[in-house]
Formats: sequence, C-alpha cells, structure tokens
Amino acid sequence: MQAADDAIRALRDRGSPSHDGVAARLVDWRETTDGGLHVELQPLRWALRLVEGDASLSVAALCVTRDSEGRWLAGRRAAWLSSWAGRWALGAGGAVDPGESPFDTLTRELREEWSVEAERVQGEALVRLPHRMIMFVGQAWLPQGAEVVPDDEHDAYAWWPADIDAWPAEADDVLRRMARLLA
Repeated sequence: MQAADDAIRALRDRGSPSHDGVAARLVDWRETTDGGLHVELQPLRWALRLVEGDASLSVAALCVTRDSEGRWLAGRRAAWLSSWAGRWALGAGGAVDPGESPFDTLTRELREEWSVEAERVQGEALVRLPHRMIMFVGQAWLPQGAEVVPDDEHDAYAWWPADIDAWPAEADDVLRRMARLLA
C-alpha cells in the first residue's frame, strides 16, 4: 500500500531508524470461562499501523507503570518516533509481535524501554481507537527500589506524583483521563 510506504519514508526523512516489518492484527476476541480474554491475531504489515485514519486493527500494548509508592512513570518520546513524537506518555508501549500475546508485550516493552521487571502486571482494557488501532492497556507495579533506565525512545523521564491533580503541566488531558480510569 502506497500510504504505508509513504509513512515509512517520512519517518526515515525525520531521522528515525524505523523499518517496516510484521506486527499483529486483531481478528477476533472472546471472554474465557475464568474471566480472562482470548484474542485471535494474524500477521499484518507493521507500516499499516501508520496509515492515517486506518490502522487496520493492528494491535499495540500500553504498559502504564507505577512504582511502589504509587507514582506514575512518564517519559517524553523522542522526536524521531512514529507515534506521540515529542509528547509525554505513561510507561511503555509498542506493537504486538506475531506469535506474542498482548500481555507478554506489556512486560517485553517495559524491559526494552525502561530496563526493569515488574513485580505485578495486570491487563486492564482492550480499546479500539478512532483510527482503528486496537490498544491493549495494562498496568505494571515495580518493586520497591527499582531503578528505570530509559532507552533511546525517550529523551526525558520523570516520576509523576500518585495524586493525578498534582501532576505537572506537561501532563495533558488525555494522560490525566487515562490515569483516572486506571487509578
């Protein structure tokens, strides 16, 4: 698809090391008898996630991360990234790889982006965004004394207070609303 090719070219023009590959697409889902969630995924061209207005039901995971005191891990995303470039985000996130469960993506992205292991991880929601991307949202709680080390996808990070009303100005309304839903 030409739109996907154009999106990859635009990323490279911005200096992004992004390359095309394979990601996962949601085909179906159902609740299991034990209250869990079963998702059926299939491979999809990664760059289709970038097509404006239609991410073709590609699946990404967002691992909102809190420390043992309840503070929220926030990172400013580097300018070269394909999504939320230059904006603050909570925790870690990324595409679900083929053959990987969205839950496993939460912990993988946390390790890759912040070099840390969670003490506890919980799936919270499966959300279809307006541009047809499916977001699996989870929360991770870090053990006491855990130290994060940001990767090159972040050019700054901070621990925002447990009290969402005390967050700094760079915490936009979207982040505040999401945190309130998860709190």
